Amino acid sequence: MPKFAYKAINKEGKEIFGLVDADTQALAINDVRNLGLHPTTIREARKADEKRARYGKKGINEIYFGGMKVKHIVIMTRQLATLIDAGLPLLRSINVLIQQQKPSKLRDVLREIAEDVQSGSTFSEALAKHPKGFDRLFVNMVRAGEVGGMLEVVLNRLAIFMEKRMALKRRVKGAMVYPIAVLSIAALIVLFLLTFVVPEFATVFSDMGAELPMMTQWLIAAGDFVKFKYWVMMLWLSGTVCTIKLLFKFKITKRIMDRVVLKLPLVGDLVTKVSVARFARTLGTLITSGVPILQSLRITKETIGNEVIENAIQKVHDSIKEGDTIAAPLDESKVFPAMVVNMIDVGEETGSLDAMLMKVADIYDEEVEIAVETMLRLMEPAMIIGLGAVIGFIVISLYLPIFSLGDAISGV
Repeated sequence: MPKFAYKAINKEGKEIFGLVDADTQALAINDVRNLGLHPTTIREARKADEKRARYGKKGINEIYFGGMKVKHIVIMTRQLATLIDAGLPLLRSINVLIQQQKPSKLRDVLREIAEDVQSGSTFSEALAKHPKGFDRLFVNMVRAGEVGGMLEVVLNRLAIFMEKRMALKRRVKGAMVYPIAVLSIAALIVLFLLTFVVPEFATVFSDMGAELPMMTQWLIAAGDFVKFKYWVMMLWLSGTVCTIKLLFKFKITKRIMDRVVLKLPLVGDLVTKVSVARFARTLGTLITSGVPILQSLRITKETIGNEVIENAIQKVHDSIKEGDTIAAPLDESKVFPAMVVNMIDVGEETGSLDAMLMKVADIYDEEVEIAVETMLRLMEPAMIIGLGAVIGFIVISLYLPIFSLGDAISGV
């Protein structure tokens, strides 16, 4: 289908530029008017017009870096819901969003989605062509909203869901910032001592000619290794990282590690609570939006990230397929807490499974926050003790020969 480039005046009196697909110029003019615009110029599109439509008035000088950020997708989703709720047609709403977007991957994707919708595709079909930005959960919820005639409601739910999921990720990642920062600074301090301080003491000790204590000999050997054979350590670290990555490509390795993680103190409890919160919120949101239960479970399974819990969800899927309940296989898995199983069971019996799942998600979001705070409180003294032991070993190793030399001189 031919493309036509147009210049038109919008309701604010501003001139805008764009492209439309149409069989004839007359149809192209009609399409532009349907967008709520007053066309001033329209002609067959050239390559330069396509570049301008994609990158803006400055052409390829406005090329950007990076992909679509979740935060921007959330804002776009909420704005689209508002525009549709205000009575604007879908295509016009998308074009409004395109006009207010800065040069970005999201703006390019919205242009392609607008072209697909204008060509006759449904909104969900257009979204499905961009899986890096819009996952299966997003696409299926939009499809359910289209079928049920409540697209704006589903888009609002999606925005809320994505915001809560982002908040959960921030809490978990935020918990790791402090220990990683402390350990990194401590590692740099130890490397500085081993590289610059210990060799100076080693020179002094060698001039004394006295036999050094075993602790001091170990420390000097470590300093020499860090200073002169650091490349061996770098090779060992690189080899270890590569080996771990290679091992994790095998399913059996991931399965074993996922089981081990769940058994670890503190960490296992946190992973379980994060997974339960994610499971409940994802499944509850999908069911509320009208996505069929079996399809909702398949999508939810993909969002978990732990194979043990994924297997439990697969058993739920198989159970429902055979006409059984959700609660029974969850209880048999021994992964989901008893309270969660009982709440889901009550939700099934009362016909309010979606509402009960959202309550479970809210409860476990709070549980995650408490678990993160508890883990941090316990990690702080553990790190202080560990760092104190390392620094103490270095200090004692450096001063022990001096004390020994002092005792020898006193004896003389």
